[in-house]
Amino acid sequence: ACFVLSEQHPNHERERAEAMIAKIYSMAEESDGALRVVKTSSELQASCDGGEDIAAIIGLEGADPLEGRAENLRDFYDLGVRDIIPAWQDNPFSGTAFGRNTPLTDEGKKLIELAEELRTMVDVSHLSDNAFADVCKIAKRPFIASHSNCRALCPTLRNLTDDMIRKLSDHGGVMGINLSPSFLDPVYYAQAFPRWQRSLQLGTSQEEKKRLRAEVDILARPPIDWITRHVLHAIEIGGEDVIGLGGDLDGISKAPQGIETIADYVKIPDLLLAAGLRTAQVEKVCYANFERVFREVLTD
Repeated sequence: ACFVLSEQHPNHERERAEAMIAKIYSMAEESDGALRVVKTSSELQASCDGGEDIAAIIGLEGADPLEGRAENLRDFYDLGVRDIIPAWQDNPFSGTAFGRNTPLTDEGKKLIELAEELRTMVDVSHLSDNAFADVCKIAKRPFIASHSNCRALCPTLRNLTDDMIRKLSDHGGVMGINLSPSFLDPVYYAQAFPRWQRSLQLGTSQEEKKRLRAEVDILARPPIDWITRHVLHAIEIGGEDVIGLGGDLDGISKAPQGIETIADYVKIPDLLLAAGLRTAQVEKVCYANFERVFREVLTD
């Protein structure tokens, strides 16, 4: 995903996102076939069937590069974007989980409608509960919550309530388990979140921010079985077709015990099997559910 915030790149959001997209294509060209950018359902199927390359679906994590106009999604679609999170923090399209909890704006509703018209995946991670409800009313195709967990187990507003999981399932969508300790373990969340909030408050000195972040850094990481607990809860609430993996490893500073790099993902299938899931269910969690939903939404 291309992550660009207006506050970090004022008046250059579009330029920054376009540069990131160009870099993805450059990486694919230099990979000697190991990385392939896929734009259609048939390209995704070919990549998955071959099993020898990495299929990259380009997304925008936050619609700030659209510069407040839903119609600008057409330009990014032409560049290969096939997944969009309307907002990472409050913007002209939507409120967010850690923002004001406002719903989709009129322009945000247009964005969802246009994304569906273009067969671009709508991703509701980071959106406010009210915006999620709006997406449910508008969406006629499946949508995803690429990196969100179960709020019943860990109460951060970035996670999905049981009702949200049911609605996501009703739409044929998929949620991806985020490996951030603050989204997995309620004890870790209770210790880390207040410090994170204080570090972002206006008036907090740089010295205080450094101290707060250092306190979070030394918190004990939760055990790896929290991954299993969220998977099992999601299946109990929304069924085995609603759950996948969305580690967010590029966006988090630490993961549960036993997960150091992407290479440790191979531990997760054995954890799920040990918890009682069948092989076919583990395959759905590890890849098949996300593959299904993208093949359904993307064009042929």
